[in-house]
Amino acid sequence: MTLLLMAAGRGSRYGKLKQFDGLGPKEEFLMEFSIYDALENGFDHIVVVTQKDNVSFLKEYLSERLSPSIALDVISQELKDLPEGTGFSGERTKPWGTAHAVWSARNVISGPFAVINADDYYGKAAYKNAADFINKDAGSEAFGLVAYTLRDTLSEYGSVSRGVCKREGKALISVEERIKIEQQGDSIQDTDSGIQFTGDELVSMNFWICRPAIFDQIEKDLRTFLSKAENMEKGEVYLPFVIQAMLQADKTSVEVIPSDSKWFGITYADDKEIAMTQLQQMTEAGSYRTPLWKKKPSSVHKNG
Repeated sequence: MTLLLMAAGRGSRYGKLKQFDGLGPKEEFLMEFSIYDALENGFDHIVVVTQKDNVSFLKEYLSERLSPSIALDVISQELKDLPEGTGFSGERTKPWGTAHAVWSARNVISGPFAVINADDYYGKAAYKNAADFINKDAGSEAFGLVAYTLRDTLSEYGSVSRGVCKREGKALISVEERIKIEQQGDSIQDTDSGIQFTGDELVSMNFWICRPAIFDQIEKDLRTFLSKAENMEKGEVYLPFVIQAMLQADKTSVEVIPSDSKWFGITYADDKEIAMTQLQQMTEAGSYRTPLWKKKPSSVHKNG
């Protein structure tokens, strides 16, 4: 099973590249805890999509920590990596979005895979539930969404963007993006739309379980996106929108999978202290060893 980590963001609200901030007791990156939890639950292929300038560093860094039995691919998300016959002109610094990040890994993934943000902590049980979903029917074409309770995903330090799930039973119907959700006294509100929430709503934290069929859909959506000039400067293609397009076209179904886990992330710089405290407490409680990785014999990584 493959775990794909999206680590190409630029941390505009956080103020730095949060994917490579040392948050663990031994200054481990947050993504290392995700990788550790995934490996404990049977994942054996790690794919990280990052900025081009970080590929060599990250590949060496992870290779020194992971067992040689774990397949590792570190891929760059590049602006010029686009469907054949398409392109763009002009100035742009932002990546093309989360769907494009996933599409960047199309040449190294051939089976079902889980997708997560590298700068979020999803909890151990979430990976067990994801692995169980993948393994329960190896021939299935169904996708999955590991979902979290809205009130448990808010930040004390500002608004957050969340994909609010609409479902029937276990089946996902749609994900509605709300871009400025925050706690206001006893209520939770999207200040952009004025919509009020109870806090019990299930939301997407970008923990998806996908099948290779998604690559064709992303390519199709990228072609449509690139045909519109207004998208060139700042537009992005988002993974939930691609999956929703597949749902609406009856190309797949999506099962909503309870995470049974606590989530936390580092959207803002002030979230860092909370994340560090959580990781320290979990380590002290025995959920993680410290240092997180066993030291490998020098002969294993002598050549980097």
